[in-house]
Amino acid sequence: MSLPPILIENVSPSVDGGRYPAKRVVGDVCVVEADIFRDGAEVLRAQIHWWKEGETAFNVAPMEPLVNDRWQGRFVLADLADYRFTLEAWTDPFASWRSALRRWVAGNQDVTSEIQEGIRLIAACADRAEGEDCQTLEEALALLRDCGSDGDAALAVVSDAALSTLMDRLGARIQPVVYDPPLAIQVNRTRARFGAWYEMFPRSQGTVPGTGATFREAEARLPAIRDLGFDVIYLPPIHPIGATHRKGRNSALEAGPGDPGSPWAIGGAAGGYLDVEPALGTLEDFDHFVMVADRLGMEIALDFAIQVSPDHPWVRAHPEWFYLRPDGTIKYAENPPKRYQDIYPLNFQSGHAKQIWLAMLEIVEFWIDHGVKIFRIDNPHTKPFSFWHWLLQQVRRRDPDVLFLAEAFTRPKIMKALAKLGFHQSYSYFTWRNTKQELTEYLTELSQTEVREFYQPNFFTNTPDILHEFLRRGGRPAFQIRLILAATLSPSYGIYSGFELCENDAVPDTEEYLNSEKFEIKVRDWNRPGNLNELIARVNRIRNENAALHDLTNVRFLGAENANILFCMKATADKSNVLLIAVNLDPFHTQDAVVWVPLADIGVRAGESYDVEDLLTGARYRWGERNFVRLSPDGPPAHILRVERIPHP
Repeated sequence: MSLPPILIENVSPSVDGGRYPAKRVVGDVCVVEADIFRDGAEVLRAQIHWWKEGETAFNVAPMEPLVNDRWQGRFVLADLADYRFTLEAWTDPFASWRSALRRWVAGNQDVTSEIQEGIRLIAACADRAEGEDCQTLEEALALLRDCGSDGDAALAVVSDAALSTLMDRLGARIQPVVYDPPLAIQVNRTRARFGAWYEMFPRSQGTVPGTGATFREAEARLPAIRDLGFDVIYLPPIHPIGATHRKGRNSALEAGPGDPGSPWAIGGAAGGYLDVEPALGTLEDFDHFVMVADRLGMEIALDFAIQVSPDHPWVRAHPEWFYLRPDGTIKYAENPPKRYQDIYPLNFQSGHAKQIWLAMLEIVEFWIDHGVKIFRIDNPHTKPFSFWHWLLQQVRRRDPDVLFLAEAFTRPKIMKALAKLGFHQSYSYFTWRNTKQELTEYLTELSQTEVREFYQPNFFTNTPDILHEFLRRGGRPAFQIRLILAATLSPSYGIYSGFELCENDAVPDTEEYLNSEKFEIKVRDWNRPGNLNELIARVNRIRNENAALHDLTNVRFLGAENANILFCMKATADKSNVLLIAVNLDPFHTQDAVVWVPLADIGVRAGESYDVEDLLTGARYRWGERNFVRLSPDGPPAHILRVERIPHP
């Protein structure tokens, strides 16, 4: 096997050796690192070649050595586009000669011959140079020739900054090596990384028990949700709901009079995926709902569930698209021991996959044309990877600002594969990570390993399908704890409506909501006593005002002498915004601890104190390296402390 003279290894960012793109958002600085080395003591140079997809010329960014043959460079991802980059490294004969000359001079050796070698290198550059560059080189040559055998004088000449710059630019590049193949960066809009989501059923935004709201009526709730600080309104499927085998309350096999059915049983007499459930209004009403949300500074995310009710028009028009039993009837969905008689899954393994794929693309493009720029995909892990790779690429070519959230509570490798294939965000295991050890280990994996390059979690506190035991048992303090953890640890998080009212009634011994909104219309008093509206609004305001909370990869867990106190730091790269976050993980008892702050990491000298402001309460404290915290479940069970930049003696 023949190896290049210079080795370029362990390049980052890279996902599976370049098989998939790493992910960033517009405005990010892409920091590129690699191990670059060769045999011997020759001096190497390296640079990044980067370009936007479709461009024929590349841009150049310099790389500098760090330690242990690790190199680093950077360039700005200014546009919503796909980028590519590679690395070039070469041996610099002038810098190698100068480095050797220093060693010879330090050893008091005769350097007459070495100086002549340097003259030859500079003269070769002068022959290629023009104008002022040529004049500068000729002047350096004259000075070097006058040095004779004086090594110190020669070093002074060849260490001149202007000469060094010219030789870097015009000097020979020996045995250049280019890293191949180029690596990809997918640059998305900022909402792919940062945003607060609110999941709501439009039909439950009314005021009359048992009577569903229309889109026009649901609009009345939007200003209140905006005032809570949410950026994204996520809706379940809004299409006609089937009547055949419609589920009743609490997933009963038979619906009662007036039961609205599950929105995920898509399709009925009024149409299918390109239609709106008549009880919600018309397509024009939906368009108006989207417009109102946009005027309030929010956008709509729409659920895309690839499954239909027995009443969907496709069942009659394309029975071959579904799974068939031996007797020719269509199989309904099953997930033993659960049976879903009200929905039929589509058969992506059939001989009609191409038609199904095209139908899915038509659906997504239809709703994009009606103002939807975010799709939450229901159970993507039950559909072929090749389908998602194709669909997401097709949509990105047409609308690069459209985002996809994968709702895939499944095995880790499948969740990661979906992210690599193009999903911009993913549901996560946050719901089931509640102890200090669980949270620390999980966030470290997400933020400090190769996962950070492609997987952006969305920390939903709850969903219509998931009411975790921590919320069921812990009551209002538990809801406060999980809100603050989700909103500060992850730049993207969400709540399902009812969270702000601390709704936690469950079917015994399950994570299922009792009287689930999936099967009935809810009417709520959104301002009833005990609500978390004020806290939610404050937390979202803190998120918007502190750039340190806009990043996942900057979390650093710090020491706290209590297993029930989670303590971490989040800071911007320039340390202009530094937050210290302490959370009591116990919803039942007051907890206290001594917490440790690495002073150098927050720009404070050893032994000095500094001020912090609690952004939750407005209280101010004088802190140092070791600090005492006491957090009660009755008050805000956390500190979100912003470090003041002026240290105090």
